[in-house]
Amino acid sequence: MWNVMKYKRIYLIFSGAVLVPGIISLIFFGLNLSIDFTGGSVFVYDVSQVEMRDQVETKVRHAFSQKNVEVNEFVAGENFIEVRTHTIESQENDEINEILVTNLQNIDQKSFETVGPSMGREATLNAFKALGMASFGIMLYIAYAFRNIPKPYSSVRFGVSAIIAMLHDAVLLVGIFSILGRVSGVEVDSLFITAVLTVIGFSIHDSIVVFDRIRENLKKMPNSWNFDQVVNFSIVETLNRSFATSLTVLITLLSLYILGGQSIKFFVLALLIGILSGAYSSIFTASPILVMWEDRILENKKKE
Repeated sequence: MWNVMKYKRIYLIFSGAVLVPGIISLIFFGLNLSIDFTGGSVFVYDVSQVEMRDQVETKVRHAFSQKNVEVNEFVAGENFIEVRTHTIESQENDEINEILVTNLQNIDQKSFETVGPSMGREATLNAFKALGMASFGIMLYIAYAFRNIPKPYSSVRFGVSAIIAMLHDAVLLVGIFSILGRVSGVEVDSLFITAVLTVIGFSIHDSIVVFDRIRENLKKMPNSWNFDQVVNFSIVETLNRSFATSLTVLITLLSLYILGGQSIKFFVLALLIGILSGAYSSIFTASPILVMWEDRILENKKKE
């Protein structure tokens, strides 16, 4: 039988090491937040039918300056232009469009989105609240569900180990998107928060599957078996199920990433990263933490 727990310290070192680049990026660069969090207005124009392509940027900037609207960011694609400004009203947008239609024939506004600064701050606060409430609620649930676990093992330690693995996946995902924001300009929006919460749920699901089998085996295995052996046996028992579940989800997400639209591309990418991380952490992060913690408790009790 494969001795998974033999290398538990190596797994934890690797789990910590993969977080380092993302954490460094978060410290120095933070996240590239969308207007969902910062507030502001975004204008997207289709310029594929515009004839004077070399004059588009100049004329678009001039239209905004005529209305005394400062352009914070200007992105020119092959067939589109995206303009970001401070928060403006829909009436000002209509006035800017009138100027653009006069100066540039065949320009077409594809979308206009505006979010107030207070709404952006509220969205940021709600995102942190959601993460905190999810973590606390999950820990309480696991502690209650595993309350009948044989002594001297603790259901609370099972819950905390699962939460640490869950937060590992969340931090890894946020760190990677911090790097992508710095390198490729990828923005974090409300869909990203949805992806993080989905990843948290999947990560906990995987951990509970493994931990539930550990709980069952603690009652069935011979007393001569130590905790490492029980955990190792339980992981090997659930490995095929965990692998199959994660693989089917990853195949579906990969297909959606390749064939899906641009609007959900980074949402699906976040899920791909998170599901892959969750499949790893439930076995190679949560379980080693639990084993090392329980072993330390038993050692301390023997010394007393």
